[in-house]
Amino acid sequence: MTTVLVALAVVPLLAAVLALLPGRLPAPAVSVAAGVASLVLALVLVPAAAAGPVAAGFLRVDAISAIFILATAFLYATTAVYSIGYLRGEHQRADFARYSRLFWVGLNLFAWAMLCAPLMDNLALLWIAVEITTVVSALLVALDGTRRGAEAAWKYVLIASAGLGIALLATIVAYSAGASVLGPGYDLAIAPLLGAGPMLPPSAVRLAFVLAVVGFGTKVGLFPVHTWLPDAHSEAPTPVSAMLSGSLLAVSFYAVLRYYQIATAALGGDFPRGVLLVFGMLSLLLAAMYLIEQRNLKRLLAYSSVEHMGILAIGTAFGAPLAYAGVLLHVLAHAAAKGNAFFGAGVLVRAYRTKDIERLRGGLDRLPWTAPLFLLAILALSAMPPFGLFRSEFLIVAGGLGSERFVPAAAMVALVTLAFLGLSMATTRMLFVPAETGPGAASAPRREPSAWMVAPMIVGVVALLVLGLHPPDTLSALIAQGAAELEGAR
Repeated sequence: MTTVLVALAVVPLLAAVLALLPGRLPAPAVSVAAGVASLVLALVLVPAAAAGPVAAGFLRVDAISAIFILATAFLYATTAVYSIGYLRGEHQRADFARYSRLFWVGLNLFAWAMLCAPLMDNLALLWIAVEITTVVSALLVALDGTRRGAEAAWKYVLIASAGLGIALLATIVAYSAGASVLGPGYDLAIAPLLGAGPMLPPSAVRLAFVLAVVGFGTKVGLFPVHTWLPDAHSEAPTPVSAMLSGSLLAVSFYAVLRYYQIATAALGGDFPRGVLLVFGMLSLLLAAMYLIEQRNLKRLLAYSSVEHMGILAIGTAFGAPLAYAGVLLHVLAHAAAKGNAFFGAGVLVRAYRTKDIERLRGGLDRLPWTAPLFLLAILALSAMPPFGLFRSEFLIVAGGLGSERFVPAAAMVALVTLAFLGLSMATTRMLFVPAETGPGAASAPRREPSAWMVAPMIVGVVALLVLGLHPPDTLSALIAQGAAELEGAR
């Protein structure tokens, strides 16, 4: 398994280098190969991580980190395929050769950083990996060269850098807490810190956890440090938006989970769960309200991401094994559903040449493949059966009720229902209202822009059905082991 860990950390980086170098190797083929290889490597890790941690030097994978690696690798592979069709629509750009090269290099570097973050057996290296995701993704957000894209990237850099500065302070405080017990030679490895949990100074751990939630929560998109997210996700190239929403936010939440483990080991569950419950509920409330009145298609999906990050925080706050299992399953299902939703949105925007929901009409008539697949993605994001997010949210609510968190569980159901209304109203207008109605309605040809943009959505729907109907036994074992690891930190 050592070779697998090293390969996961090397393959996307190698693809980025090959995409940068001039030569005969086409960057799209290299990137797709790297994405598929990363997914295969992540799948190989599943049974091994379900049996126990796998380590190689400063690389370490347990069941929790394997879940996040699998989600990122899946989205990396599907996004690479989708990007082939997406870039074919950019051929008219005068600087297409430069644009294409920067896109493929950036996409591979972005995936590399997000795969490396859960691989790190060290809080400092984890912070560095998350910081690298910020630098690379900010450049990708501004890649189109528009004024709005540059403004969104600049806002993203300012807010995310401030948040990661706070997260760095959390890392320093965590080191201080660990060194007071483990000695000055302590290197911020996660496992020793968890083992020393009951002996750690409570005040330092409490401070480190709050700083981590606020700092890394900036990248997660938790309220009130979410303000960069709608702008960046709406202005970035669509494949980048899919990676931002489906993977980057989750990887940042992974960092929060590691500090949560440390806090529960040192303090018990009440304090860290209370903090996550407040942030999660406020994020879910904000997202539900904005989804009701949103008119920009990609911003609609961005606020849906805020909603689902809030659900992850609430599920963790419930502190029950069933809820933990739901949270880990939610990470996988959200990656597939949000990737599909952005892929579909990208086709709609390409076909109609607008992001304005009020101008998007007749999608089911104009886009015979994309429109139904986009509809299924929205239903999946709304936690409708038989998709994976229905199963995950059911587990989270059941865990909340089982731990006697009746009011938060009921509030979560109510807010998720409100968010569903916002998503369903917008989707109904875009897909079911005839194309010729509505003021200023945009028109689109009756054809799909590219089969490359449709194929990944079919794969995503299959993944969502598998996760919802009957996850493979090895994956179920991995999720159960991850829930046990979160529970064992209590």
